[in-house]
Amino acid sequence: MSSRGFLIIAAGGVLLAIVVAFLLNRPHNPQPPAFQPAANPYAKAIYAEGIIEGAQSSGENINVLPEVSGPVIATFVKEGDVVHAGQPLFAIDDSVQRGTTEQERLQAQAAMAALSELKAEPRRETLAVAIAQLAQAQANLKSLVDVRDKVERSAQLDPRSISHESLDSAIDAARAGEEAVAVAQRQLELTKAGAWIYDIQNQQAQYQALTHAYQAGAALLSKYVVKAPTDGVVLALNVANGDYVSPQGAYDTYTEANAPAAVLSPGSGVLAVRCYIDEILLSRLPKGADIKAEMIIRGSNVHVPLQFVRIQPYVTPKIELSDERQERVDLRVLPVIFNFHTDPGLKLYPGQLVDVYVNEQ
Repeated sequence: MSSRGFLIIAAGGVLLAIVVAFLLNRPHNPQPPAFQPAANPYAKAIYAEGIIEGAQSSGENINVLPEVSGPVIATFVKEGDVVHAGQPLFAIDDSVQRGTTEQERLQAQAAMAALSELKAEPRRETLAVAIAQLAQAQANLKSLVDVRDKVERSAQLDPRSISHESLDSAIDAARAGEEAVAVAQRQLELTKAGAWIYDIQNQQAQYQALTHAYQAGAALLSKYVVKAPTDGVVLALNVANGDYVSPQGAYDTYTEANAPAAVLSPGSGVLAVRCYIDEILLSRLPKGADIKAEMIIRGSNVHVPLQFVRIQPYVTPKIELSDERQERVDLRVLPVIFNFHTDPGLKLYPGQLVDVYVNEQ
């Protein structure tokens, strides 16, 4: 290639570099933000992170955990349903407990029958047998006494007519007959007396023990149907038919940890916000009646005035950590609860994070 060709190629490369540099360094207008970042609406304020929850007089959302374990066989509600106290939420397989409870019921029933039998003594048929036995013993005694008397008279008339052995045997037999009559008489009195009071008391105690066992079994059986502890809204139902659930909750496939079987908001759909004030800023927090705050919905330009409700007077560990190195992992915060009123068309949900500014003045 000639020198002229190299010069043309070099000139073209320089021209291309100039064009690219011009295009890359040309100023571009910035894209407008999708929404304005949360800005402090007050001259001086405390920032806090808040979480939306159902309005309630105390506590937080209600975590429903069963008191028994087993596979879920039925669910009766769905997420978002309004439920009332005592309304069934889901049922756990109770086949084993149902059989155990029925066994305890039958044992208590058998103990009651035995107690009734003792209290009903003497039985008419048993009394008749005792009377007949006494009559038989008396008849035998009469026969033995007659034989003894005959042997004694014969011995008195002619001592050689009866041996001493026969005489002694007749006398001993009559004495044995007298004892048999005495025994039959005592047996009749014992039968008439009925069951011994201590036997009745013992059977009474056994019946009561078995009855309590049955009642405890029945109470445990009722817990296999998990019911709403209070009126509220079902925020989450973390079980389905076939899931295994225990007092530790149900296994969550996504988090790989146990979660409550159900989560209820004790309110009736009215929302509140719980914000967490850094413990370092507590000295700047106004008195309860003077607290004014505003909530900013993340991802929007919506600002919502807040109405102070109460302070939960217990400083707790922070529940949301950013994992940044400069963040204090031992940070503790004070929960402050606010109410708010919004347009029904604004979509807000319990558990949603919001930014809160609390006016210091």
